[in-house]
Formats: sequence, structure tokens, C-alpha cells
Amino acid sequence: MVVRHQKKSRKYLGNRRWGVGNIKNARGAGDRGGVGRRNAHKKHNFTYLTAKHPEEIRKHGFTKWMQVKLKSVSLQSINAMLKKSKTSEIDLTGYKVLSNGTLEMPAKIKADAFSAKALEKIKKANGEAITPKNKQ
Repeated sequence: MVVRHQKKSRKYLGNRRWGVGNIKNARGAGDRGGVGRRNAHKKHNFTYLTAKHPEEIRKHGFTKWMQVKLKSVSLQSINAMLKKSKTSEIDLTGYKVLSNGTLEMPAKIKADAFSAKALEKIKKANGEAITPKNKQ
């Protein structure tokens, strides 16, 4: 005989759990198990993207929200470095020169950034502060 309609499962009627185990499992959006929300299965969307629109891959992505912090170096330590090396030039790329200490000899200092007081002290010692963007 042909079955006209399937019998309703009465197993869970009147039960709060309705097939999710503990009732805590059914809270929030984590209960859907990957169905019922558009981007639940990202893998399948990515497969469609690779198959139909490969030109779109790697066009959108993350942007760097935090800038790279420069290391700091003081004029006191630069002065010590200049005395050791006995040269008048020093290359400090990736550093910011701070004004702690004094510069005893004129020197060419190449660094990514300088504090305002450090610039004053370098110019007082007849030195030169050079940044990669513009020469000061």
C-alpha cells in the first residue's frame, strides 16, 4: 500500500530539548550546525569563488591597523657608539632618536625619526640629522 504521508515523530513533542541534547546546547547561533545562515559554510562559497571568479581572489583582505613601532635610541648611546667607531656617520634605520644625553662631536645621523629636542641638540653640536623622507 502507498504511504500518503509520513507519520510525525512524536518522540520530542512536549520536550524542551527537541534533539539537541542538553538545553544549553541550543542557545545562541551555534545551534544551527552550519545550516540556516548564508555564510555558515564558508568553504562552499570559496569553492564557488575559485571556480567561477578566480580573478576576485586576493583582491580584498586585511589592512594593517597598527603601525610598526620604531625602536628608540638616546643621544647618550649614539655618542658612545661614535666614540667607539671613531667615525662621524652613523646609520640607525628603524630607530627614533631621543634627546636623552648630549652629542659631543658633530655627526651625520641617519634615522627614521627624531624628537624635537634631539634635533636641537644635534644642530647645536654642528651635526646633521637625516631622515629617509626628507633631509633636515
